[in-house]
Amino acid sequence: MSDLENTTASTVAPTRNGQDAGSRRPSCSSHNSQTAKEFIDSQMRLEADAREALPYSFDSCTQNLGPLRQILFACLTCNPPPATPDAPYTAAGMCYSCSIVCHGEHTLVELFNKRNFVCDCGTTRITASPCTLRSDPKTGAKGVRSEEPHPGNQYNGNFQNKFCGCGEDYNADEEKGTMFQCLGLGTVETGGCGEDWWHPECLIGLPRDWYNDSKKIENTWNGGNEQDDQDETPLPPGFPAEEDFETFLCYKCIESNPWLKKYAGTPGFLSPVFKNGGLQKSTKEKSAPVSQPPLAGAEDQPSNNSKKRKADDAENANDNEPASKRPKEETQDTDPTSAPPEPKPEPENEQKPKHDSLPTTTPSDTFSLFLKEDYRDHFCRCPDCYPNLAPHTQLREEEDTYEPPISENGDGDAPGSTGTGSLLDRGEAALSNIDRVRAIEGAMVYNHLRDKVKQFLKPFAESGTAVGADDIKAYFEKLRGDEQHIKDAAGRPSAEGGGDGGDGRHEQSGY
Repeated sequence: MSDLENTTASTVAPTRNGQDAGSRRPSCSSHNSQTAKEFIDSQMRLEADAREALPYSFDSCTQNLGPLRQILFACLTCNPPPATPDAPYTAAGMCYSCSIVCHGEHTLVELFNKRNFVCDCGTTRITASPCTLRSDPKTGAKGVRSEEPHPGNQYNGNFQNKFCGCGEDYNADEEKGTMFQCLGLGTVETGGCGEDWWHPECLIGLPRDWYNDSKKIENTWNGGNEQDDQDETPLPPGFPAEEDFETFLCYKCIESNPWLKKYAGTPGFLSPVFKNGGLQKSTKEKSAPVSQPPLAGAEDQPSNNSKKRKADDAENANDNEPASKRPKEETQDTDPTSAPPEPKPEPENEQKPKHDSLPTTTPSDTFSLFLKEDYRDHFCRCPDCYPNLAPHTQLREEEDTYEPPISENGDGDAPGSTGTGSLLDRGEAALSNIDRVRAIEGAMVYNHLRDKVKQFLKPFAESGTAVGADDIKAYFEKLRGDEQHIKDAAGRPSAEGGGDGGDGRHEQSGY
């Protein structure tokens, strides 16, 4: 930390718990004062909190990187939702950096990650404000307006702050429970959801207030004694537990890609979660039973609500098996003259494709499909099935999600980006962007003021007293006068405060 930060930190005097200075209250301290060390510590805590809330640097727009899966925001100030559903509306999304630098004082909606998107800031989709992070390619001037947006961007109701199939406006202060983002296949125009976020109850046909109704019934059973409200609404009965699936595909995406229906209930996929009633229906109430041949390893697949068997349990189970079920090398004849027959490798062209083990019929009711962690390993990739899989990269391999660079910690070891480092880093960044003569003049004024302030603060540090707002005000008033006035102001702590300051607060040594 620089000398200027060490010295000028003592000049700030926010409220400090209203402590009284006692019977000996020196003129240099006040009720709203603090030591330099206390101010520096509070400043560091504030910067740490800011970096936790906004951990990434925001000094560059992602527009030049092309289509990305990235964190997106919608600005309701620049693109307010239409008054009626049929009114004209232009949706737009912006990257993390533009949401802070270009729209930091606007009303924003966090959309989280969406794929194949190029930032709309500075394009014709956002006309109310320019993108100040980019320069005009023709003039080189800072700030871009009215560029052509990327034609491949896709939009859904999320950009109007409407989420889920119910189309409800999202209010972070009132929303309870968990929402889940669909993996997303296709766009709204092709029948998909566009990576929408869903309420669990809306996926299985329950009303949004299902939990309130269930609490009323529970209170009736408890004799009218109301239970305390929970901060989080639990998952509705019959909805898969969060640890049982990795991601899911909503019923809209399944209906627009019906070839996926045959995977329901097979290895890598949970049983269908029906739109009307979900897993609460009995087997008879569901659609016609699925004709499914025996699946290799199907008996090892856990049910929706069961826990996976631990590896050590499986090992113990092998120890208790009879000799006829143990590995072949443990049951072979010990006669050295009898050599075991060599297994014949099965030709590749005789291996059956995976789709041969899938059900021949599928449920007719509308349902969502929940996918386990290894679901990609169980898709059939034969020549007949691969054309269905090819358009959806997210089904074939894990996606890369772009994240902006992490902000520097502002400790002075490395230059932080403008607006993300410490106050000193930001000052140095500002100096680097101005005329060289003005920068030199500014540095000279900086050094002169630093020496003057250090001269004033030194007696306070030596006597261990706090610097009050009145002392600072008086000093800067006399700073406009001659040297004698400065010496008088600097000598007040030792002349009037004396000793330890009387309030038990001592300045950190070295300031």
